[in-house]
Amino acid sequence: MHSKRWTGCLVFLIVLLGAPALDAQTEPVLTVQGTAEIRVAPDLATVRLGIVAQAPTADAAQGQVNDVAGRILEAVLGMGIEDRNIQTARLNLTPVYSRQRAAEDVPEIVAYRASNTVTVRIQDLGRLGAVIDSGLGAGANQLEGVSFDIADDLPARQAALEQAITEARSKAETMAGALGIRLDGVLSVDEGGVFVERPQMEMARVAVFQDSGSTPVSPGEVTVSGSVTIRYRIAGD
Repeated sequence: MHSKRWTGCLVFLIVLLGAPALDAQTEPVLTVQGTAEIRVAPDLATVRLGIVAQAPTADAAQGQVNDVAGRILEAVLGMGIEDRNIQTARLNLTPVYSRQRAAEDVPEIVAYRASNTVTVRIQDLGRLGAVIDSGLGAGANQLEGVSFDIADDLPARQAALEQAITEARSKAETMAGALGIRLDGVLSVDEGGVFVERPQMEMARVAVFQDSGSTPVSPGEVTVSGSVTIRYRIAGD
């Protein structure tokens, strides 16, 4: 008899203690999202100058590319660009095969094609066109494009998050006023991420004017976007 009584008390106690947790899980909330974009003028540029050469032997093809790459490096260094801002990348050497005139023909190696890409990081955008001209004058036969960036993107990232939070708060206040409810503090804040969109200028958009010998390049703007999700507690009556 006593055992049944204590069992009933224990069940009642568990239900009583569990009731607030259930209420906390089901309390009304208002969830809003905020986004923002910050546009910043870039202060860095990276230009990609390519060299492609073809010769009967692999050594000859690679030697031609190496010679031009060396002249490009010398020309760019002569403009005052620091060595740490110049990098040789994407070395490639591939055979060139003869065309098959019939299905039974076996392709033969008739030449070798070598390629190289020299990337130059420029901190003074006013010299970007001159660096491109210098690289082309030194023998680069491909202009693979230009990308732009900002040296210190932390202030822009912070500003994007601040504006995203401001927008989310404004949304919550507007919705609460329209619904006739009252907000009672923030339950949680989730960062949706901060993204930097760097403008890319492909080679087709980099115009080289033979008459003037100059390469005008417009850097555009770097876009920094951020987003947040905020959950507000709705006050009870």
